[in-house]
Amino acid sequence: MRTISAQEITSTVARLCIEANTHLPKDVEAALAKAREEEPWPLAKTTLDLLWSNLGAAAEKALPICQDTGMACVFVELGTDVHIDGSFEAAIHEGVRRGYTDGYLRKSIVADPLRRGNTGDNTPAAITVHLVDGDGCTITVAPKGFGSENMSRIQMLKPADGVEGFKKFVLETVTLAGSNPCPPIVLGIGVGGSFDKVAYLAKKALLRPLDVPNPDPYYAALEQELLAAVNETGIGPQGFGGKTTCLGLAIEQMPTHVAGLPVAVNVSCHVTRRATARI
Repeated sequence: MRTISAQEITSTVARLCIEANTHLPKDVEAALAKAREEEPWPLAKTTLDLLWSNLGAAAEKALPICQDTGMACVFVELGTDVHIDGSFEAAIHEGVRRGYTDGYLRKSIVADPLRRGNTGDNTPAAITVHLVDGDGCTITVAPKGFGSENMSRIQMLKPADGVEGFKKFVLETVTLAGSNPCPPIVLGIGVGGSFDKVAYLAKKALLRPLDVPNPDPYYAALEQELLAAVNETGIGPQGFGGKTTCLGLAIEQMPTHVAGLPVAVNVSCHVTRRATARI
């Protein structure tokens, strides 16, 4: 049994909140660099150059990449041989509170979805915990902006819709979103499970590096097919046209009921943020 203090969790989460908001993950940065090199449309290329310049300025000056510093989505893989000395969830919330305050990050969370009222510290965080073997604790902070989050969709397709219905729904989601999510976008796609699980799968898919394909060859090929199809829509960076509508997409799947085909698409912009640390 290994003990981890609440203070250690708080300091780690605070650091990750700032890191995620000021530095893009290397895989997303590489995808953006590749898009700049390969984009033939002048206006689209100029737009990608501006995004690249903004990215460099944020890293150099430790400033947020985007003014929407997002809802703090915190994913934890907690070893079954770990004992937390103190309140686990309270430690995470305090880490978000400190990170968003010390990092001068925009605080965007309202206390109630209908009555609103800003909480003033970007808490509470959205926490997802998975128990794993061992005595480790891995924390990933993935701030999610809502310009893209609002373009996300979920639908309970019929089994008869099959893979063609699945692909149609993904492309329809991208087309309906248009320029609203500030493309180039990144897509997390979930298929299977239940109504609640498929949304989680779509969010989880955004955590996978863009250069890591689905381990199942069938879904890996489907990822490549959909990526090509999305980029053929011609929406382009910020909706100005071009071949770079999507930097990458990932599909996560799980078993489902014989009568169902749940599908969810979690839309993210090029500022697809995540930072991870192992305690």
